Amino acid sequence: MPKARSTSVHVAEGRRDADGGQAGARPGVPLWWVWLAAWPVTAVFVLSNAATPLYVLWQRDIGFSKGTLTVVFAFYIVGLIGSLLVSGVVSDRLGRKPVLLPALGLALAACLVFATAGSVTALIVARLFTGIAVGAVVSAGMAAVTDVAGPERKRIAALLASCAMVFGAGLGPLVAGVLSEVAPAPTVTVFVVEAALLATAVLAVLRMPVPRPEARAGGTWVRVPGVPRGNGRQLALGIAVFAPGITATSFVLSLGPSLLSGLLGTTSRIVAGAMAFVMFLAATGVQFAVRRLSRRTILTAGVVSTTLSMITLIVAVQSSTVTVLVLSALLAGAGQGMGQLGGLSLLNSSVPPRRLAEANAALNVGGYIPAGALPVSAGYLSDAVGLTDGATIFGVVLLSLAVIGGLVVRMTRREVTDPA
Repeated sequence: MPKARSTSVHVAEGRRDADGGQAGARPGVPLWWVWLAAWPVTAVFVLSNAATPLYVLWQRDIGFSKGTLTVVFAFYIVGLIGSLLVSGVVSDRLGRKPVLLPALGLALAACLVFATAGSVTALIVARLFTGIAVGAVVSAGMAAVTDVAGPERKRIAALLASCAMVFGAGLGPLVAGVLSEVAPAPTVTVFVVEAALLATAVLAVLRMPVPRPEARAGGTWVRVPGVPRGNGRQLALGIAVFAPGITATSFVLSLGPSLLSGLLGTTSRIVAGAMAFVMFLAATGVQFAVRRLSRRTILTAGVVSTTLSMITLIVAVQSSTVTVLVLSALLAGAGQGMGQLGGLSLLNSSVPPRRLAEANAALNVGGYIPAGALPVSAGYLSDAVGLTDGATIFGVVLLSLAVIGGLVVRMTRREVTDPA
């Protein structure tokens, strides 16, 4: 009888875990739930870049410069970083759902503001809301994928969380570009479709079998996110490669349409959206291609890809060659994808679940600060000296940062030699 009682208790505990109760191993959660847990990340990241092909319409209707355009883009970074100061800590203490559900609500509000925008201020507000929502999903959402997967599936969890982010980021501008060319009221239709995607993400979060936090950590609720003592080197390595990669893709998202207009003489939203899509498609595909390599190899390859991206960017703007510009975007996407996968893998392998959302937030803060500052600087510099010279100077600066990141990886061995 005691043995039967012990078995019953064990089964009951397992059921509580699958229903989102006690934390621990996830033996009863099927693999398809791990994929579905990544859907809210994808849905919010579709919104993150859905506005990219539409800026030419807003510029025509409202009227603003390339510098102002990059400021609108930068408010997304402001919202994202502000969110990361809170969402990771709150998620680790209260759980993933209390962070994800309000974030999805704010994303839906951003859709409404975008659809009715008639001023730069409205665009800034919509981008700010979007950034806050994205900050929540890159911390709580990505951690939720790992939680649902359980300790035995950390590698697939890191891969799916990272791919959900970059695939959504690429799908948004493609869908927006196509709809804005073929559908009526493009700036409205795009965000009605996105609102529908977000509604399905809300349903996924409500049913998600994510465990509750084991214990509430101490410290302030609002703080610069960090990692537990002893994990600082893994975080620094991830940022060293991820930051240049995501800065390169941010440049393509903010000034890519202007570069295409200058090189091709076209303002086609489909072309602009397609370039962003293939960039993030490369970021998605390369992660599946390299997932079995060592973290050291993945991070090194990310550095090489970002460096080559900046070299080809400089060649593209100096020679006005569109094919080279597209190649630069593909390399930028690959660089971000590998830097992101390598960074997430380092954190997933070493940071305990109770601090994982905060660690994810720290990685993204380190990446998005230069991703916001450098493209804005390039935008205003381009207004002053011309788009060709502005893009060239940006390329040289980011190339230097990528090389520094590569040196950091090469000088570190122990943290990056295990399989990803």
